This record gives sequence, structure tokens and C-alpha cells, in this order.
Amino acid sequence: MYTRIIPLFVFFFLTSCSFWSKSEKETILEGQTTVLVDETLLPIIEAQTQIFEDKYPAKIRIQSQSEAEAIQALYQKNTRVAVLARELSKSELAGFTQKKIFPKTTPIAKDAIALITQRTDQDTLIQLDEVINMLKGLPNPRYDGLVFDNPNSSTARYLMELAQVKALPAKGVYSFATNEEVVKYIAKNKRMLGVIGINYIFDPSNALRETIQQISVLSVSKVKGSDYFSPTQNNIAEGTYPLCRDLYLVNCQGYSGLGMGFASFVAGEIGQRIILKSGLVPEKMPSRKIITRKTIINEKNK
Repeated sequence: MYTRIIPLFVFFFLTSCSFWSKSEKETILEGQTTVLVDETLLPIIEAQTQIFEDKYPAKIRIQSQSEAEAIQALYQKNTRVAVLARELSKSELAGFTQKKIFPKTTPIAKDAIALITQRTDQDTLIQLDEVINMLKGLPNPRYDGLVFDNPNSSTARYLMELAQVKALPAKGVYSFATNEEVVKYIAKNKRMLGVIGINYIFDPSNALRETIQQISVLSVSKVKGSDYFSPTQNNIAEGTYPLCRDLYLVNCQGYSGLGMGFASFVAGEIGQRIILKSGLVPEKMPSRKIITRKTIINEKNK
């Protein structure tokens, strides 16, 4: 009796293992993976993953982190895919190469950093010099402080590089954990200048929609410039808005996995249309099909 049961048990065991391995199989369009997202870019990537998962048998877990944390996680192989607001530097690429990691970087869009104030502030214009001086620790007669989402975020790094400072000043600069917290703080406090990703203005969450109505998005002039530009989709595309930046998807999987498939999707026709609809500027403008007809059909007479 036992001799009959044991082979049967082995058969079911092997069958279940085979089934498990197939169900856990990862390809470019199925399986599951984790994507780290710079917190300033969270809304657009959530929109992308929702459509991607609707079309394919895949599950993408989104983890929102600061830019510095995301890059460190890639380097430590804690995850293999990230969406960043800059390319990896030469020194970072050299570090990856030493660990036998060869990142593939795909440009996906252009966005901008927005400067916001409480709506009661009647002046909606600001010179870039004012922001740079605040980052250097100089007082500003209009604002009592500059508010970031995170000292390690892409927005903080971007403006620090612009101001050519290595650290944020100890006074007059404040930080929270997320862009939503910055928006809520600015909406309740006068004489404060907030720094967020423009995607939170174009595509706010349901919890943030009413709060967005309580802030103003400032128009910005270039250093020593006289013309002011708001962060509209057109101004971002033309590069006239001074605080534009490029967005990238960095894939360190090293094989034909879900990271490659997701990057191709975001950079492809559907993904670029999602970006265009969100208010950001796609890396490649989606095509438009125009259908012509030889005769005009009167719909009312049909």
C-alpha cells in the first residue's frame, strides 16, 4: 500500500512545484516587480501602472522614496527598477559597473518644479534670484521660509545645484515627507514658499483637490530675466519655464523581465499618451490618425 501512495505523493508534489514555477514566472508582460518612484513623480507613475496592469497579467508594486534613497536601493540590489528626475552620474554608473550592474536608462517625459504660495498672496510672480538667495541663507522680504518635501528629494537637489550650494541653510528652509504635506502646509500658512513637483498640480489626488484651490502657482523669471513664465505644458515643452527637468526610468534587472516591459510601455504610444493627458510633456509626441471621407454623412437624416 505504501509503495502505491509514495509515488502518488511524489507525482502531486512535482506537479504542484511545476505549477508554482509557472505562476511565478516573470516575463516582460507578466509576473510582478517593484518600482521605486521619486515621490515628486508619484501621480504619473500610478496612472501608468494602473493601465499597464489592466492590459497585462502583471503586478507592479510602487514604493515612493526620495531620489537619494531610490538610487541607494538600486545600488544595493534591493530593487531593480526606479523612476528618477535625472540620469545617473558618471561616478554612480562606475559604482554600478563595479558591482556588475548595468543600468538601462529610458527617457520618458519632461516635467517641472512648481513654486507655490497661499492664494491670499496677491503677487504671483517671482524671480529665480530670490529663490537662489533663500537657498544661500539670505533673508527675503516677501517670504519667511522655503518649504521642501524632503531634503534628499529631487526638487531639493535640483535647486541646490542651481544655487551652487552643498547643503540647505539651517534657518529659513523647512522640509516634510511628501509633496501633499507641502501643499497642505502652504494652503494654511501665509508668507511661505513651497517647492513641489508640477504633477501634483496637474493631477492631484482626490484628497488634495480642495486644498489645491487654496494655493497659487507662481510664474518664474530666469536669473536676471524680465519675462515671467508659468509651468504650463506648452512652456515646459518649449523650455521657457526656468525649472524644467527630464524624467527617466532606470532598469537594472539585466534580463528581459517586467522592468523592460514596463519601460517599453511608458515610452511607447499608450504610455506617452498618458503623460500627455496628465499635463506633462511626453518624450515622444504620440501620433494622431486623421481619417478623411469622400462623402459627408448627414447623421440627422440617418
